[in-house]
Amino acid sequence: MITTVLLQATGGSSLMSFLPMVLIIVVFYFFMIRPQMKKAKDQKKFIEELKKGDKIITTAGIHGRITEVNDTTFLIEVEGGVKIRFDKSAVSLDASKAASAKA
Repeated sequence: MITTVLLQATGGSSLMSFLPMVLIIVVFYFFMIRPQMKKAKDQKKFIEELKKGDKIITTAGIHGRITEVNDTTFLIEVEGGVKIRFDKSAVSLDASKAASAKA
């Protein structure tokens, strides 16, 4: 009789104990992974659309205007006519959009 009670208790509760883990994974995906993937996609699209003459801000906080675009780098001109070459991944999407919205 005790074995029957134990078998019945474990049979029904295995699904119920597995359900919270599935819910945690689903919530983690929708609140953590999916937004990061969307942000990375937007960053890549933003960098691909940059062209000569656009004002940008790098992740280091350097403000400048693009003077030359290569496959993996930008040549930007900062104040005083100084030109600096940066990797495309060094351009900040959020800061650049905020700066262009002010102008």
